[in-house]
Amino acid sequence: MRAVLMAGGSGTRLRPLTCDLPKPMVPVLNRPIAEHILNLLRQHSIEEVIVTLHYLPDVVREYFGDGHDFGVDLTYVVEEDQPLGTAGCVKNIAALLQDTFLVVSGDSITDFDLTTAIQFHQEKNSQATLILTRVPNPKEFGIVFTDGDGRINRFLEKPSAGEVFSDTVNTGMYILEPEVLDYLSSGMERDFSKDLFPLLLQAGIPLYGYIAEGYWCDVGSLETYHRVQQDALQGRVTLEMIGTEIQPQVWVGRNTILPADVQIQGPVLLGNNCRLSAGTCLEAGTVLGDNVIVGTQAQLRAAVVWNGGVIGEESLLNNCLLARNVRVDRHSQIQEGVVIGSRSRIGEEAYISQGVHIWPGKQVEPGAILNQSLIWGTTGQRHLFGQRGVAGLANVDMTPDFAVRLAAAYASTLEPGTSVLVSRDQRSVSRMVTHALTSGLMSVGVNVLSLEAIALPISRFAAHTLSVSGGIHVRVHPDRADYLLIEFFDHKGINLTKGRERQIETAYFREDTRRVTLTDIGTMGYPSQTLAAYAQGFEKWLNTQVFYRSHCRIVIDYAYAVSGVVLPQLLNKFGCDAVVLNATLHQMPLDGGALQNLIAQLGQVVVALSAGLGVQVSANGERLTLVDNHGNVVSDQELTALMAHLVLTAHPGKTIVVPVTASSAVDQVVAHHGGHLVRTRTNPTDLMEACQRQSAVVLGGSADMGFIFPQLHPGFDGMFTIAKLVEMLTLQDITLSDVRSQLPQIIHHHRRIRCPWVAKGSLMRHLVETHPSQQLNLIDGIKIGEPESENWVLVLPDASEPLIHLYINSGDLTWADRMLQLYSRRIEDFARLEPTSDVTM
Repeated sequence: MRAVLMAGGSGTRLRPLTCDLPKPMVPVLNRPIAEHILNLLRQHSIEEVIVTLHYLPDVVREYFGDGHDFGVDLTYVVEEDQPLGTAGCVKNIAALLQDTFLVVSGDSITDFDLTTAIQFHQEKNSQATLILTRVPNPKEFGIVFTDGDGRINRFLEKPSAGEVFSDTVNTGMYILEPEVLDYLSSGMERDFSKDLFPLLLQAGIPLYGYIAEGYWCDVGSLETYHRVQQDALQGRVTLEMIGTEIQPQVWVGRNTILPADVQIQGPVLLGNNCRLSAGTCLEAGTVLGDNVIVGTQAQLRAAVVWNGGVIGEESLLNNCLLARNVRVDRHSQIQEGVVIGSRSRIGEEAYISQGVHIWPGKQVEPGAILNQSLIWGTTGQRHLFGQRGVAGLANVDMTPDFAVRLAAAYASTLEPGTSVLVSRDQRSVSRMVTHALTSGLMSVGVNVLSLEAIALPISRFAAHTLSVSGGIHVRVHPDRADYLLIEFFDHKGINLTKGRERQIETAYFREDTRRVTLTDIGTMGYPSQTLAAYAQGFEKWLNTQVFYRSHCRIVIDYAYAVSGVVLPQLLNKFGCDAVVLNATLHQMPLDGGALQNLIAQLGQVVVALSAGLGVQVSANGERLTLVDNHGNVVSDQELTALMAHLVLTAHPGKTIVVPVTASSAVDQVVAHHGGHLVRTRTNPTDLMEACQRQSAVVLGGSADMGFIFPQLHPGFDGMFTIAKLVEMLTLQDITLSDVRSQLPQIIHHHRRIRCPWVAKGSLMRHLVETHPSQQLNLIDGIKIGEPESENWVLVLPDASEPLIHLYINSGDLTWADRMLQLYSRRIEDFARLEPTSDVTM
């Protein structure tokens, strides 16, 4: 039997370790990852291996040669022009694969029983068998769900938080029959999970999943690389150790000299020809490669030092990674999480702060204190984007230097000379960060069209009228007053897709953004008539004559935000009788308590003035809180149903788009008016795209996100929602309280429950496995309920925090309360945590 070892990866997220080394050649316990894989194949009598190469192929070929020294027969195939993807590169060598073959990734450490997996494949008479395993946090992998016979009935590549319905993941190891390659075209980039396996499922070809026992780790980041070293030392994975075990959990290579007073606390691995001086202290988790020299009184705590490293006397290395031929001079301190690329030199008494990354060939001067990476800057978290964009603590996470790098990374994914729209709210911190973003864009050769401080709906509207490639908007986070939110949208004004977000993240973390010459630096412009263009669109999609004869007085609370500068001008133009509250601009955002006080005041003013309604505009013009003519606040779920009722009364039979979390009251309203309801994931991008993609859509969104009127623009627009409310109430000659009395009465609970990231996948799999498939809906999260029933439970993992959102929906208060308690206990018991807060609507 032959195996295909895919060893072409560049290991972007392992930089700087992989700047000059292919990912499969990164050493674990002083052997390349690819060597451990070949050892595993040989142990299971697979000795003919085809190695596919792309990035730095000569490094792999020079190390392994023909494979005879490693007990295997190697054949190399190099993708010269461009990578063909996991499936494309295998299709490229189909002529060499005439019988059952194994595909294995070159960047994983595992001790799976491949013999048993192959027997499973043969017993099932399978055409394609995926070797699976279970992991605590499956978000970074392709998740898979199998039936009792092992047949795969659903899988998804790198799911969002709401799509995690299992903790069973694809390991990138497949047992295949050669016939499956006939479903692929030659010379095209194709992926097994995204392309081939869906084709096989569509064709009715049975796919099986073998859930393997044992250890598996995809070495996809610096954190996992360090962890797999420690796991191997601790014996959690069975790997061949190099050297002699001179005492329990201390392995020493050939010709390595240990002085009598050296202190070693296992587990520790020392390579060949190492030299340790007097008083050296090696603590648990330390791995030294070949030819490493350690000076007197040096301390190494869980440090990994590759071949040729030199550690000076009295230096301290704390839980860090040093690539080949790194020199650390005496009295230096290397702190936790530091990664130093090959051939770098750290001068005497230098101090490298926690988390700093140093690219190959760099030199740190003696006595320097290094707090940032020696390239563009520090490297942050693994993911930048959350549910709505990039968010973090204002002026702590979201700093000007971070904004410059983020904008440069985004602009590097665009063509030079294109234009990007930039806008913000009125806050001082937003202005500061916007200026930094502008600098980053221009430095990469992208032109900037600045709208300054303006409501977000106007910025989205302007995106397609100004013919830009995309846009960036900066504002205080609508749900956290101490957070700043940077949102990116495309040329239509729609938030970027997950694929585009990953492109930006890749450019950011690689820190290899484009640079242009002086003459190609981007320009800065300030478009005029933006508000006038929005007003024209506003007027085009309103029955403005209604406002002149309307006797409906409205009270609008702008909560001291920028929408208060815009909306009064629009409403006054149409003669709307509007009483404005708190329309001045404040630099500091209001907290939740202050906003609630303003809403209470709003209700009192509505009653005092006998107004038809009151609204508080929030989220930089996107959202609103509604108060009826009796001064009562309309809950979010009720507001969503109310808007659907009013719009469908005016446009019966049309389409409404709402997130999966919306109350079933919306279903009843839509059915009553003969309309069509589309539910989407809670991601704002999905809602916006669905409103553009579906036919005859007249309303989208929900009260907690904002409402979309796709004929005006594709984003949420609280200002246009207010105008439409007045228009529809006047045309239908009805009061807001009367509309509320006509709405279905549905109980809708929402509870937030803390759940560790590592427990989310297994929790979701547990729920899937313990409920009949006919009761499950997996649009986003896991929705449990009878088909066409008002009684349902939705368990939805949070995309940005270690939380589970629990939604209960029913027309029966007793059932809803019982399910709230039942599922809360199930989730809390499973996660072994207590709930953080409750919100009942």
